Amino acid sequence: MSCVPRRLAAFSIATILLTASSGAVLAQKKYDPGASDTEIKVGNIMPYSGPASAYGVIGKTEEAYFRKINAAGGINGRKINFISYDDAYSPPKAVEQARKLVEGDEVLLIFNPLGTPSNSAIQKYMNSKKVPQLFVATGATKWNDPKEFPWTMGWQPSYQAETRIYAKYLLKEKPGAKIAVLYQNDDYGKDYLKGLKDGLGDKAASMIVIEEPYEVSEPTIDSHIVKMKSLNADVFVNITTPKFAAQAIKKVAEIGWKPLHFLNNVSASIGSVIKPAGFENAQDIISVAYLQDALDPQWKDHPGMKTFDEFLAKDFPEGNRADASVMVGYNVAQTLVQVLKQCGDNLTRDNVMRQAASLQGFATTNLLPGITIKTSPTDFAPIEQVQLQRFKGERWELFGPIMSGEAGG
Repeated sequence: MSCVPRRLAAFSIATILLTASSGAVLAQKKYDPGASDTEIKVGNIMPYSGPASAYGVIGKTEEAYFRKINAAGGINGRKINFISYDDAYSPPKAVEQARKLVEGDEVLLIFNPLGTPSNSAIQKYMNSKKVPQLFVATGATKWNDPKEFPWTMGWQPSYQAETRIYAKYLLKEKPGAKIAVLYQNDDYGKDYLKGLKDGLGDKAASMIVIEEPYEVSEPTIDSHIVKMKSLNADVFVNITTPKFAAQAIKKVAEIGWKPLHFLNNVSASIGSVIKPAGFENAQDIISVAYLQDALDPQWKDHPGMKTFDEFLAKDFPEGNRADASVMVGYNVAQTLVQVLKQCGDNLTRDNVMRQAASLQGFATTNLLPGITIKTSPTDFAPIEQVQLQRFKGERWELFGPIMSGEAGG
């Protein structure tokens, strides 16, 4: 008879323990605004209109990628609710859209907002609100400042690192160069220019014969190109966004100027820049790459390129395979998915940044071999390596080793 109460007591204790452990599991779920058992709200700001509208396809690619993820069950059972607004590449509009996303839509984070001027305009707001401004679509060096701006993180290689690599190349291959620099007159253009000057060191003053700024409101940059040629410059460093990059390539050819031409990576897209400018006008231009070029036959049978082609066929048929911005959107979206997976059931803004700052050797499907994503609490620059490339025929050809242009790197 005495064993019955003992069994009941054991059953009661087991029930209590089971209830307690279930409660512990439930207690592990932590949510900030924008996250729940069923969804994760992700905000985004893109220039779908205006002078940088060529980049709008990045947002469209991300939207398609998240639809693909949702169709496969989402992330840890939650669907991504991707809310993307147009800022027309206008900083005041970017501020308006950031406020709408944070205070109106109550997103968990703002992901991959595009443009140095736009991100500069919202950086203080995002950090004061403690909302992640994550994997911004600009390579300005300022995004790697976790001490001052712990809620802002870049993704692509820094602009200064890129132009330091061009400087290194020039000092070795053309030390007597007369350099003409065309740059967008904002934080984006000035960041690239600083990297070039830092890379050239004490030779910058004698080698750079003109620093020519242009405004995004200008309809054409033709007059700037003519002015630079008149100074007999034999190197052209082209720091422009796609619309102006295509204009510059055309005008250089039209006036018979034949400088050694460096084109910043953000305008190296064959689909949105080189093809419109004319393949014949783009021969021997030098740039850098960190992602595979979908038009380069060497990647045809690469597993990552196969999955990219499958994504285009099934999930984003309107995507232009020749547009490098599609490849960017596809790979940066993978990086966010990885971070959200790592968050598990702790979908707080603080944990999003903690996971984003603990990517060690993560590789998206189309990074060039040897390049990986590495972050830490003191390093908010995920991709820090590139490879030089030269335009030949109708495609880019990689050359030289994988390089880092970080100061001292």
